[in-house]
Amino acid sequence: MSKILETFEAMHAGSRVLAQRAGQVFPSGVTHDARAFAPWPIYVERARGGRKWDVDGNEYVDYIGGHGALLLGHNRPEVMDAVRTALERGTHFGSSHDLEIEWGERVLQMVPCGERVRFTSSGTEATMMALRLARAYSGRERVVKLEEHFHGWHDLVVGRLRAEDPHPYSPGVPSGFYDALTIVPAGDVAALREALAPRDVAAVILEPTGAHWGTHPLTREYVEAVRRLTAETGTLFVMDEVITGFRMAPGGCQERWGVTADLSTHAKILAGGLPGGCVTGRAEVISMLDLRESDVEWNAQRRVSHQGTYNANPAAAAAGATALRLIAEGDECATADATTASLVRALNALFMELSVPGSAWCVSSMWHVNLGYEAPHPSDVEWDAPEEPRGVAPALLRTLRWSLFNHGVDLMGNGGMVSSAHGDAEVGDTVAAFRAAIGDLRAEGLLT
Repeated sequence: MSKILETFEAMHAGSRVLAQRAGQVFPSGVTHDARAFAPWPIYVERARGGRKWDVDGNEYVDYIGGHGALLLGHNRPEVMDAVRTALERGTHFGSSHDLEIEWGERVLQMVPCGERVRFTSSGTEATMMALRLARAYSGRERVVKLEEHFHGWHDLVVGRLRAEDPHPYSPGVPSGFYDALTIVPAGDVAALREALAPRDVAAVILEPTGAHWGTHPLTREYVEAVRRLTAETGTLFVMDEVITGFRMAPGGCQERWGVTADLSTHAKILAGGLPGGCVTGRAEVISMLDLRESDVEWNAQRRVSHQGTYNANPAAAAAGATALRLIAEGDECATADATTASLVRALNALFMELSVPGSAWCVSSMWHVNLGYEAPHPSDVEWDAPEEPRGVAPALLRTLRWSLFNHGVDLMGNGGMVSSAHGDAEVGDTVAAFRAAIGDLRAEGLLT
């Protein structure tokens, strides 16, 4: 047995017991695909700031950050106080309340395209609503998305291209469903121009920093081209800011890059660590949700209906409004960005010192690593090489994560999300963990 794996198993016996129970309850023993991990996932007992502790007492620098929801770190006191106060009022009123107004006003103040907003319970629901609104408003059916871009798990957006077949496909989705979806290569302006030329596309939706929160980066120039081409063809531009929103800047990628979408979708940071999502954007598009008194034809035939038991739940609204206030009034985004840049520079220095085949890069407070092949280093911290990054070699990824778990770091994919609660201590501990992991991988002949 691998020494790295043997150490992992010895350090995580309590997690193993819980994983065995979970295996009798959930498919693959998990409640989210990304949490599936062999031989078993870690089970976390508590978290604070940029760190968390598992049931075996192991401490980690946390780079999952609630799947990107926790820009302010775990258990930010102001957010936790707001949630406690809201819970004392009630968990669910089944009626309108003042906290949802405060939350919505914050969204409109911060998001550049925001003129009206509607809350949902998740990012998946937000992208589903945005595309439905775009179709209803435009009278068109076709949607264009970029290859490998992730927009949740509802039927339309989970479509993927099969080898040598231009038609998207997904198990469990009816045959013919994807006739109204076109997938184009990310970053290819000519391919997008061709897809939009018939002027029958309701919306283009994309992750502004590239597939999987910048694992495959997009350039600002490409996003600007999308804005220009959609405007020229009467197509709505939907910017999926579920991850980038309120992270890249208080107004998200739209503020940082100066590109305003027609609609944008949000979740994660939006709700301060609790469940919640929204669609915001142009008033005339969001108004497709309006109920019109005495207009039977509109209400029955033209408007987009929308329900959702937990839309703008009081606790989520309190957490979200408080988190957005802290972000709008403070330096949370800039602090997280600076820490991330420091981490990327330190990792690249470590890779050079140890002659490791790999590199690190980031976009805002989202960072990634290449490992296991000779990858160029960015000139500073953002990826600017002509080739696309390849991430961690598949043969290394699981063993790397075992080793980093053993040395106190929990990654999200091939990198992670940094919060404003991370600082010099977390950067130092992370670099030390990578140094130890590189030694582990080399000792087992897995890394040159």
